[in-house]
Amino acid sequence: MKPRAFWLFSREIQEAELQKFYSRLVKLLQLKELGYETLDSLHRLHLILSANKYARTLPSDLQQRLLSLLSSPAEQFQVLSSALLRETPPSSGEELNNIQENISQLNTHAAGLLVSQARSRTDLNNLCAQLVHGLEGRPSDGPTRSLTFALPVLNSVLRLSPESLTEEHVTILSKKFVDWLRYASIVQGGGASSGGFFTGPRSRQPLPTAELDGSVSGDFFTVLCVGQGFTEDQWMNVYSFSMLRHWLLTYHSVSSGNSTMDADDRSEVDGSVVSMVSATSSSSRLLPPKERLREKTFQYCQRLIEQCDRKAQKKLDTELQKACMVEAVCILDCVCVEDPSMVFRTFPSIKGLFGRLSSDLSYARVLLPIAQFYLNHGEMAAVDCECVWKLVFGRFPAELFNNPFLAHELLRFLRQNLDSLRLRAPEFIRFLPNFLKFLAWDSSAVVDDFVDLLPSLVTEGTAVEMLHTLLDLPCLSATLILQFRSVSLPISESSSRGLLSLDAFRNPAFRGLFLFLLRVETGSGHTIDRLSTLHDLLAEAADWPRVVRCAQVVPVLLHIYFNTVVTVAEEKLLAHLILVMLERSGLLLAIPTYSREIHRVFSCHLLRLCKLHPSLVVDQSHELLEFAGTTANVYSKEEVYTHVVWVLGEYLSVSSDSSCSVALITSCFETLEAVLFEITSSTPPRGTVCPAPKVITTLMSALAKLASRSHDLIPRVSLFFSKLRTAARNGSVAWCADEDDLVAIVTRGEELWSLLKAPGVAQSVLTPPPHVLTPRWHRDTNLAVPLQLRVLTRLTHSQ
Repeated sequence: MKPRAFWLFSREIQEAELQKFYSRLVKLLQLKELGYETLDSLHRLHLILSANKYARTLPSDLQQRLLSLLSSPAEQFQVLSSALLRETPPSSGEELNNIQENISQLNTHAAGLLVSQARSRTDLNNLCAQLVHGLEGRPSDGPTRSLTFALPVLNSVLRLSPESLTEEHVTILSKKFVDWLRYASIVQGGGASSGGFFTGPRSRQPLPTAELDGSVSGDFFTVLCVGQGFTEDQWMNVYSFSMLRHWLLTYHSVSSGNSTMDADDRSEVDGSVVSMVSATSSSSRLLPPKERLREKTFQYCQRLIEQCDRKAQKKLDTELQKACMVEAVCILDCVCVEDPSMVFRTFPSIKGLFGRLSSDLSYARVLLPIAQFYLNHGEMAAVDCECVWKLVFGRFPAELFNNPFLAHELLRFLRQNLDSLRLRAPEFIRFLPNFLKFLAWDSSAVVDDFVDLLPSLVTEGTAVEMLHTLLDLPCLSATLILQFRSVSLPISESSSRGLLSLDAFRNPAFRGLFLFLLRVETGSGHTIDRLSTLHDLLAEAADWPRVVRCAQVVPVLLHIYFNTVVTVAEEKLLAHLILVMLERSGLLLAIPTYSREIHRVFSCHLLRLCKLHPSLVVDQSHELLEFAGTTANVYSKEEVYTHVVWVLGEYLSVSSDSSCSVALITSCFETLEAVLFEITSSTPPRGTVCPAPKVITTLMSALAKLASRSHDLIPRVSLFFSKLRTAARNGSVAWCADEDDLVAIVTRGEELWSLLKAPGVAQSVLTPPPHVLTPRWHRDTNLAVPLQLRVLTRLTHSQ
């Protein structure tokens, strides 16, 4: 039966057939030997249960058989029974208690089932207590049943419910961690021996564990010790180290109780092999369990860092060393956060580690936790961190922008430490162009990070340069691709591939343009003079997938940018940003739909800026009029042009700025009048379409508003409206292709003409005062409206 056919059969199986299948499976599970037929039937049952939308309840006898199968010696039956029981409603409390109480028979899959089917926090608390006490009661030589599964399961329980811990649990586990971390056996497990001709059962001597470089391990056991086999306490050492950081972060949630140590407690030395090199002092043994664990953790991590200096014989072991360095530095950071007195003992090794690794970028992911350590403790240790920030914020993004793992971890480092960075390393904002390389290279993967980061990077000092940089992000994306290809492709191959932009990238004449885009820090200038030249050089990159994806996220980031900049910038800076928007609306990389989206964002926030600060229109009237007076902008920048005209008509008045003069209003009127006359008396330029009706009606409305503020202009605008109506009656016109649009335009002109016949009314209608725009009638207690509203509310809402 094909997989899809069996899937459909599993969903549509009848209840009678299902009961027969249950009965046959119960009989198979009663056999002493569970063979292939039983295994196949369990697989089929799992498919039947998982294919159904609703959980099926299994017969009680089958449920009992599956529960007993959890302790099967064959792991495949443990896995299958656990998976099957997860697909069914939780077992009864009595059945789960039976499994839980027999802690010596638990395994990873059974314990995982208990976690998944816990019905309440009480169940998790009971399981946590059972696991902890099971670990505590384990003799040093151990029973036959392994408990190596207990720590991973306990870690899962603590992630789900940290409050399951009690002070007693913290004390017990802290002592056990000390034993496992510091006093695990240093001889190999699994029956490894020294061999030899006279080797026999009595003369067999276990071999010591080895270092990654092949030498004999000279100190206590760690995760970087190797051998042909491992003892159970060595496995517990590995599990303890993997859980250690989470444990150090978790046990703080437990309220401190009596932390005095039992004088008779010898868990640290009973059944342990004490290293001659790092023997524990008597004063260390007298420490409370938490402090003793911190001390042993420090020793363990210091030994790991020392082991990482050894040259591994296998490449895979080199990667293991890097992973262990990351974890060791993170754990030492946790220890120093918990106990600041440890900083002075720890910093020399961290500083030495940074000095050894900083020249090799293959250790970048190790250097990030080191940077975190410097950020958290550098001030206390009075250490200069400038070299760390230049490496992490400077070289990493510049040279490793195409490393997705580093990008994720570095941006997460920035997000999680924004407050600390502002306080202790404010210079990180200088590296904004460098951070954006991650976004330019893989925008879809990191855009969420920049949505969180961008507001923190917008300051008065970076606002203008950031706006230019965001608009040039597609150019940066194309430049990074060219840089990557320039390294990977020989110079002789570039022309054969037809990459003209790659030739330009290698051309010294244009090198300055690309170097500006690839700059590491801010301060080199807001933008460059030859942007149009750069856009021409990168024209072929407009359809590259990576560049297109990058262009799609720019509007989102621009919205965030403008929403932030209005909260941090003064009016002078906002005026400058308006000029940048007008200038850059025509200087964008020619990507399909990119310019239109950017124009839409500019239009939206131009209105917002002018609404918040109406005086900006008067202050920047010269530049706004220059933009509005260019007829070509009607066709190439329709969205922005329409909104510029609207703000001129709306806010160029004495009520917005007392410095607004009649001469300025007249100048604006004449500029807009000339443009409107030109586009309504001639055909559109070749290669363009007719102007949108919205542009024409906005120009007409702006002229009417200006005329209502300077009555000498009313005859001129009325004459235009009269000519417009006459031209429309004579038939079709060249500047409007749609007859319905023409009718709407003429109708709007007649409405405005009628209003201007009563100038006093026109000004009140076209430019109403603020109290009319924001009425408070429903709140004014002197009016009858609030009373009427209250009466209607009581009538329509029953008590």
